[in-house]
Amino acid sequence: MKCSLKAPAKINLSLDVLAKREDGFHEVEMIMTEVDLADRIDLTIRNDQQIVIQTLAGYIPADSRNLAYQAARLIKDRFRIAAGVTIYIQKNIPVAAGLAGGSSDAAAVLRGLNQMWDLGLSKAQLAALGSEIGSDVAFCVYGGTAKATGRGEKIERLPAPPPCWVVLAKPPIGVSTGEVYGKVQMSSNAAAPKSETIKQAILAGDYNKICHHLHNDLEPVTMSLHHEVLQIKERMLESGADASLMSGSGPTVFGLIRNEGQVHRVYNALRGFCDQVYAVRTIS
Repeated sequence: MKCSLKAPAKINLSLDVLAKREDGFHEVEMIMTEVDLADRIDLTIRNDQQIVIQTLAGYIPADSRNLAYQAARLIKDRFRIAAGVTIYIQKNIPVAAGLAGGSSDAAAVLRGLNQMWDLGLSKAQLAALGSEIGSDVAFCVYGGTAKATGRGEKIERLPAPPPCWVVLAKPPIGVSTGEVYGKVQMSSNAAAPKSETIKQAILAGDYNKICHHLHNDLEPVTMSLHHEVLQIKERMLESGADASLMSGSGPTVFGLIRNEGQVHRVYNALRGFCDQVYAVRTIS
């Protein structure tokens, strides 16, 4: 048995950090939406009990450190599945970029094995499993657009935002998510999280309001650690993006563009600054 699935990247239209939790995570409120940059996951059932990761991308782990492996192990153990699985990952999403590439791969494995092993689990049940692996996996199980709360595992589905182009640019640096969250200031966020404004703009189909209220509490922290992130954002706006924001804990920055004629101008301006630049669309 074989199954192929897409594992799309996500961007954060908002990210409010509200409080530090007793479990060591942070209480957050986020609006996330998928874009049409995706990894491809091929699943092949094995007759033995092994979980085998295959990929041509030498920079991602092919063992238990990989979230896709962890997803397969979790579902095998939880439901006492004797069979094994080979997971081939065609990696198109930049790694450690704030785009939930690893989480999306894990979500795809959960969805695919649920189907192939005829487990009959609902998306809510798959999302609950996914939240045991990582904070973004629950969102990636549902896909589309959603408001995420808790540590990211509580999902309220939303309609897609108005369609537009998205230019993504990732500088050649690594960002420690733990370090960024450890330095974030939370004092002014809990009273009035800005994600609700983005939610209402999406419900109203108001593209300009979405652009005006993009917000990420982690952005100033990452910019203070890595000046390249600020430079990319400034270049995005100078070259014609309607709005720009860092996604997740970074370092990827995205620009929203309604006018297709501006896309190549923004794309080319960023290609001269960093190698990993993509012009994609939001997913309706």
